[in-house]
Amino acid sequence: MPVTVAAAPMRQAVLSLYHSMLRTSNSFSSYNFREYFVQRTKDSFRAMQAEQDQQRLSHLYAEALREHNVLQRSAVVNRMYAGPKLAVETTRVRDGKASGIPERSDS
Repeated sequence: MPVTVAAAPMRQAVLSLYHSMLRTSNSFSSYNFREYFVQRTKDSFRAMQAEQDQQRLSHLYAEALREHNVLQRSAVVNRMYAGPKLAVETTRVRDGKASGIPERSDS
């Protein structure tokens, strides 16, 4: 039986998956999870971008699709059990502009 080589994914499909994974990563309510998954997504797609072997690229794309499905389910569960925002997430608005200074809860 001949071995068939899977065709490499089209550039548009890879970009679409990348943007979808970034959106899903940013939907986590927990700051630490959100930042971790955004960075992990960027790193994995940088590795995919540098890959020259078409078969390996197809494998990486299929793995990213599986990870995206898991990421979507995890984001839903994370939003269901969302805790309070961390100090690094809230910013004070002064004169209509965000100051970038965390809002203190005791002031």
